[in-house]
Amino acid sequence: MSAPSARSTPAASSTTPALTTRSRRLALGVIATGMLMIILDGSIVTVAMPAIQNDLGFTPAGLSWVVNAYLIAFGSLLLLAGRLGDLLGRKRMFLAGTAMFTVASLLAGLATTPALLIAARFLQGIGGAMASAVGLGILVTLFTEPRERARAIAVFSFTGAAGASIGQVLGGVLTDALSWHWIFFINLPIGLAALAVALPVLPADRGLGLRAGADVIGALLVTAGLMLAIYTVVKVEEYNWTSAHTLGAGAVAAVLLGAFIARQAGAGTPLLPLRILRSRTVAGANLVQLLMVAALFSFQILVALYLQKVLGYGSARTGLAMLPAAVVIGVVSLGISARLNARFGERRILLAGLVLLVGVLGLLARVPVHAHYLTDLLPVMLLAAGFGLALPALTSLGMSDAKSDDAGLASGLFNTTQQIGMAVGVALLSTLAASRTDELLADGQSRVAALTGGYHLAFMVGAGFLVAAFVVALTVLRPHRPKPVTAPERSAATV
Repeated sequence: MSAPSARSTPAASSTTPALTTRSRRLALGVIATGMLMIILDGSIVTVAMPAIQNDLGFTPAGLSWVVNAYLIAFGSLLLLAGRLGDLLGRKRMFLAGTAMFTVASLLAGLATTPALLIAARFLQGIGGAMASAVGLGILVTLFTEPRERARAIAVFSFTGAAGASIGQVLGGVLTDALSWHWIFFINLPIGLAALAVALPVLPADRGLGLRAGADVIGALLVTAGLMLAIYTVVKVEEYNWTSAHTLGAGAVAAVLLGAFIARQAGAGTPLLPLRILRSRTVAGANLVQLLMVAALFSFQILVALYLQKVLGYGSARTGLAMLPAAVVIGVVSLGISARLNARFGERRILLAGLVLLVGVLGLLARVPVHAHYLTDLLPVMLLAAGFGLALPALTSLGMSDAKSDDAGLASGLFNTTQQIGMAVGVALLSTLAASRTDELLADGQSRVAALTGGYHLAFMVGAGFLVAAFVVALTVLRPHRPKPVTAPERSAATV
């Protein structure tokens, strides 16, 4: 029996009071703003890394922990935070996470030593996990009418698809105009405004209570397993894939995660009810996302490195060069994706988006050393519209079987696969690019030519990930016949 589509997801639980259309729109704005702040922080740091290193005296190896500390905390706690949101109340979790992220941003901006900045980044990761793990769960319980939900998910997905590009623009401008400290201080007014609006407009849900799923042992196993797994992956560039460090830590992580799954199968109150993974649509959507995010690291990060290290762009110019991608993603995801999903179904739109994204990385795999922006790079930025098609459709599919009581868990799971995909992309594609660059340098090629060759390999492997994602979406995700839009639905209120 096929899994129901996102259009048939159950309504919010009785513990969530009904809200007016205006209140729900404000709630969506709060969730999207909180998510944008968190997503921006993941990319805004990348362009400020040289300035941070020079100011605080980071070693090259230590500098990577400005990113790794955030990624490890964020990725390893999403699943736990999502389930705790279901048990303790998603509004409480969102508020606590946003508050922690805002305070940690202040501490990061005030940091005067490498240790203080890394500690603040770890706290940011914890707060970001708490807020983002339940954001999508709140959204799907607020918007239960199909057309409204599709539009709300399009807004939510836009924050993820365009956030990285916007972060690179903003990071370059703030670093060049003021200082790197302001890439963290900028979060303070955003976080405080989000908290002020969230308090009155987010629905006050009581949660199921800890007795419904307070599996402490399971929580320890999954958190430790994910933390060690992500740490292992992000350190691959330093130790390589076949080293004793990578193989040993990876084996321990696999044992911990295997013990967690076994624990959930027999626990009376599991942290992760395995029923959520029995849905072919949900499991397939999470696998597609893991492959897609791993591939798209090469667009979000390696394109910026290519612009700076090969073409000689500065921080601000790099961000502006990638701005057209953010614009087309916004136009597609906010303007037309909801209508396309309603007319053709999420699976077909996801497949179309993946085709465009394969074109993005295919073109990048042929970009020359002396590229011209208008002819070689602008077409790539415009094809990034595939993000705006794929992400809203994939998000709808990933939450399609989320019952009201499991919405936070489903949201946390979906975000966890996103972070694991990012970690895999960072480790694998950057390692391949660096190894290929070293080979070409040894063959006597110039540095810019060697760098370009390394990026070409990473882009080709990323395109392979996207082809695999397309195959999974085509074969695993079940097609759904879109419901015909009736006259009353056309006139219904929209988000």
